[in-house]
Amino acid sequence: MALKTLNIPCLFEDFSSTPEILESISQEIKKIEKKFQAISHIVTNVPCLLFFNRKTPLDKVFSFLRNRKEAGNNYTISISVGKDDVDKATYWELLNEGASDVLCWESLFNASEVIVKRVERWLEIENVLQSPKIKKNIIGCSDKWLSTLREVVEVARFSNLSVLITGESGTGKELISRLIHQLDTRIDKSDLILTDCSSISSELSGSEFFGHEKGAYTNAIASRDGAFALANKGTLFLDEIGELPLSLQAELLRVIQEGTYKRVGSNIWKQTDFRLVSATNKNLVDEVHQHRFRQDLYFRLSGWVIELPPLRERIADIPQLVEHFLTEAFNGEKYVEVDDKLMSFLTSRSYPGNIRELKQLVNRLVLKYPGTGPLTIGLLPKEELRSVKSEVENMEYNSLLHQGIHKSILTGIGVKEIKDMVGNIAIKIALGQENGNIQRAALKLGLTDRSIQLWTKMNGDLQSLDDTLTEN
Repeated sequence: MALKTLNIPCLFEDFSSTPEILESISQEIKKIEKKFQAISHIVTNVPCLLFFNRKTPLDKVFSFLRNRKEAGNNYTISISVGKDDVDKATYWELLNEGASDVLCWESLFNASEVIVKRVERWLEIENVLQSPKIKKNIIGCSDKWLSTLREVVEVARFSNLSVLITGESGTGKELISRLIHQLDTRIDKSDLILTDCSSISSELSGSEFFGHEKGAYTNAIASRDGAFALANKGTLFLDEIGELPLSLQAELLRVIQEGTYKRVGSNIWKQTDFRLVSATNKNLVDEVHQHRFRQDLYFRLSGWVIELPPLRERIADIPQLVEHFLTEAFNGEKYVEVDDKLMSFLTSRSYPGNIRELKQLVNRLVLKYPGTGPLTIGLLPKEELRSVKSEVENMEYNSLLHQGIHKSILTGIGVKEIKDMVGNIAIKIALGQENGNIQRAALKLGLTDRSIQLWTKMNGDLQSLDDTLTEN
């Protein structure tokens, strides 16, 4: 039995044994329908309710979820009809396959209201994502990036939790901290205060965080507010929090817990109340295990953890980012087209420095741009061209290596012999590169000096190795 309703895709199997449940769902779903009808005029990606029971084949449910996810539909509520229709393991499988939430109809009081509230939350998040505030400053539309932004919007808009932003260097952690502050809905919200923990020396830390009184130390010619005072009623962003020394971590923890502090040189306690956003490219859990970061401070910082994806996981966003950086470089005064070959290079290149490195490369292209026509591959800096040549040579080498192994297998040489041959080649190359210096060759290969010495003794004349390889 199938139930078709406006804008609400549903999966139903046989409910003939429980007609009263089906009738209940039909009545309640009419209340939800009005909300969905209103949404369909605002967004194209309408939420979906997926009803199923114990008779619904799970592979059919999983397939439905996967298809919606692949089509870019990001919000599906899976609803089991009976209390015992789904076991605990299946709940997790549904979430892994793309369900945004999993509910049980029979267990819900006022089910339609529960669902509508979830839809309203989703709609507000989507509206914020489509707002000029986001569109203009936060570039990218890849699934990975949009999923991250939805997290950012939700934690900023609907909570006052402290946020820990993690990710590789150059992924946009400061940009996201600014977005969290902008989306914060506090009525009396004050400023965003940025503090780079990696640049604070232990000698000046007291003044930077707590402020100081006039005469508190040499050259303290006037009173000064620190980060805790400046961030009051606002947001304190602690960049590179993983670099903070343990002694300062204890002082920070005390202020976060109690909301009070004293200026250096003062006995008067002052109050402060700020939202805390921190960022790091370190794995703080590992740092805690290594006793380099306080566990109690970590739990205070990580009310919500947002991991920013590296650029290699956002390849689809590179053309948009390039266009954005070009607009910035030309102050929005002109549009410059990027040649297809150059764009192909930019999207296939690796970026260890992530977005920061991409922006730097675009600025270098602009520097060489003569002022007319498209940006072309010939405008790339020389070091980029050298890296392309090296990459091509590596591809050719890998192809030759593949051919050599292929030929060896055809002639009956086994895996052990092939491994020995490749090892011999590696040692010979390393010795050649280091002009026969056994110590440096061993260091390069991660071997001991003794193992290289034994190899040299066993193999004797290196020319015999060349002859053997040529024959094969």
